[in-house]
Parts: sequence; C-alpha cells; structure tokens
Amino acid sequence: MPTTRYPRRGSLQFWPRVRAKRAFARLKTKSRGKETKPDSFAGYKVGMTHLLITDNRKTSTTKGQPISVPTTVIECPPLKVAGIRFYKNRKVLTQVNAQKLDKELSRRIILPKKTQKNLNEVEKYDDLSLVVFTQPKLTSIGKKKPELFEITLGGSSKEDKFNFAKENLGKELKVSDFFKEGEQLDFHSVTKGKGFQGVVKRIGVKIRQHKSEKTKRGAVLGGEGYGKVEYTAPQSGKMGYHQRTEKNKWLLKVSDKPTEINPKGGFVNYGLVKNQYILIKGSIPGPKKRLVRFTRALHPNKKIPSEAPTIEYTSLTSKQG
Repeated sequence: MPTTRYPRRGSLQFWPRVRAKRAFARLKTKSRGKETKPDSFAGYKVGMTHLLITDNRKTSTTKGQPISVPTTVIECPPLKVAGIRFYKNRKVLTQVNAQKLDKELSRRIILPKKTQKNLNEVEKYDDLSLVVFTQPKLTSIGKKKPELFEITLGGSSKEDKFNFAKENLGKELKVSDFFKEGEQLDFHSVTKGKGFQGVVKRIGVKIRQHKSEKTKRGAVLGGEGYGKVEYTAPQSGKMGYHQRTEKNKWLLKVSDKPTEINPKGGFVNYGLVKNQYILIKGSIPGPKKRLVRFTRALHPNKKIPSEAPTIEYTSLTSKQG
C-alpha cells in the first residue's frame, strides 16, 4: 500500500522569516487611483470592538437583518506634508522641504540636505511624491517622535500632481478628505514580535505521541549521512515582527466624533481616541499603538458592496475586563 504523505510543516509563502527593519511598513506600490489625491494614509491601531450592522450583501442569507461584526478602530491624526520629492528615471532628483517644520521633526529626524529653494526651479522630472510625517503628540499613546515616509498621488497628469503638492506643502491632510465609507482597503503593518520560539510554535511541527521513545518533537534536520541542512528544514528562531499585508478590508465608517467610539475607561493599553478615526471590519496585524498604513485595494472583492452598511449599535461597554 502507498505510504501516506503528510503536508510539510511551515509555509514557504513568506521566506526567509526575517524581522522588519522598522516598526511601520514600507510600501513600494505605485499610484492606484485616477483622481489627483493621496493613495495611502496611516493611523495608529487602537483596539477592537463590535458593531451591529444591517447586512446589505446581495446574496447573503441574512440580508436586511442585523448582524454582529468584529471591528478594528484606527485613530488617524492629520498627516503633515514635510516636503515634495521629485523623481527622474526612478531615482530621486531632488526634494523641496517646507519652510516651517515641527520641533519634534527637526530634532529627531534629519531631512535630506539636497533641496531646492524654489519649486519653480525644478524641471525635467518624471514623477513626484509627498513626504509626510505623523503627529503622535495629538494622540494619547504618550509618544512624541513622528514617523516620516512617502505617499504617492493618484492621477496621470504631472501638472495636477504638482499643483496639489504645491498647495498642500506644509499643511495637514485629513483621512476624511480622501477616503469614503464603503471602500475596500489594503492594510500594511508589522506583526507582533514573539521572540525566540521552538519549532512547534514557529513552524507547526507535530508533537509525537506520549509513548514515543527518545523524544517528543520530531523535527528532522536531514537524512542520515547527508552533510547538509536544507533551508526548508524546521528550526527554532525568532518569530514575529514581520511586515504583512491584509487585503480587501471593508471600511465601515469614517468619523471625527471620538465620543461615539470611546468606551468607558478608554481602550485597554491605548487610552481615549482624540482625533478622526476609521472602523474596519475584521482584524488588522500588529499590536496596539503601532502605526499601520493603508492603501486603496489593488484587487477589490466584487462580493463586497461598494456602499457602507447602516450601523445600528456601537459597543461602548468597558474593555477593562
């Protein structure tokens, strides 16, 4: 009789299992929208709650009925435009910085010295992007150092992108101006760090039976007499703190009224929401207080409605236990 082949332990979809270089995601995608506006934004993960929404999916068995939905709350304080970065042949041509920047940004982050004094002096560029930074001082997470990163602009006209960047240089960008309820978003974040773990937790190696001799964990590094350990062999090591992407998350709500979402006593290990926030159906990778970046969905799910459902109830009960 043929022997049964067990599936290999540990997915090779993400390989190698390396830790992220920084605490927030790095995006390499190009602009996705047709309108001249930012394609991505960022916010701090607050925690989770649950809602009662009216199911508006066409083929759902609970269509028109109230259903309970797990929801992630993300606080999105305004992003401030620190500069404009111009590209030529996919390389940085120059960068124009705003005249007045926050003290926290100038003290803690060094901006490139290669800048132009006047925007009108920049010529012969292929594309541009906005260099923005967060404002964690507006939140209750107790952090002052901002994160600095780039965001791309939608549209195909360089003139429209240049005019938008010129108008908003040194100003604030709000999430409610560029994203609407019912959209699908791709979330990019760094997962929780688990530290040094063994093969059972890290790879998923099965623990042997209680009557097995010698050992209980059968992680084989290779054949007998084979003087090489393959890279696919399960081994212990550091686990977590990886950059991951969650696709097609449904944007349920965009609001600037924190009192509608703050529970009694605030969110555990976070505090109270003080700025604009968004509600996302389902979970998002990463711990609380970590910065997550989101973009418009690259391959949206056709089964998810383009209109946001009606929210009948928002849980404001204490999360303290």
